[in-house]
Amino acid sequence: MSIPVTVLDYGIGNQLNVLRALEHCGASVKVVQKASAGDVEAQRLVLPGVGAFGDGMAELRARGFDDLVKRFAQTGRPFLGICVGMQVMFEASEEMGEHAGLGLLAGRVRAIPATGADGAPHRIPHIGWRPLQPDAPWQETVLADVRPLDRVYFVHSFAAEPAQDGVRLAHVDYDGVPICAAVHRDNLYGCQFHPERSAEPGLSVLRRFLGS
Repeated sequence: MSIPVTVLDYGIGNQLNVLRALEHCGASVKVVQKASAGDVEAQRLVLPGVGAFGDGMAELRARGFDDLVKRFAQTGRPFLGICVGMQVMFEASEEMGEHAGLGLLAGRVRAIPATGADGAPHRIPHIGWRPLQPDAPWQETVLADVRPLDRVYFVHSFAAEPAQDGVRLAHVDYDGVPICAAVHRDNLYGCQFHPERSAEPGLSVLRRFLGS
């Protein structure tokens, strides 16, 4: 039996790969481009996103998705933010000025340092495959079927810095700089990495989300 999932399309995400990955994992996907009264009744909600935080928030507001996501978060049903979709879950970002986020989680989004822990420059954006390292138990979360040090795919220049203990689920090490890779609180999940581009570990995340 297919599992219904609603995906928010606000013009800045790579929805096609996300949709294909969700369908591969057994989802029946509904894509919405503007909020309607019934969308808050979705069984599961996914917010993808690539690009700049400020642009993403502007589009979310223009389509009524900011209020929709906030109301959905209060239902207790599963929510997943991917890449910029995870970043906007936080209170604010410093990308190209100060921009308010959805405030679902306490914390800010800041630029990834331009140098590693040894002071040597490294590439920004942070692009490529990195091994996930736990910050909290993965059992009973979307990472339950991922093994520590499984590699997942990233492409981003900014990263979230959660302000509350226990929210950060996993991180990766970028030349000695820890980067938040996944977050979790109650029914809310966020992945800075792209599960739809992360081979079997990424698909296992989506399958767990569908089963939650």
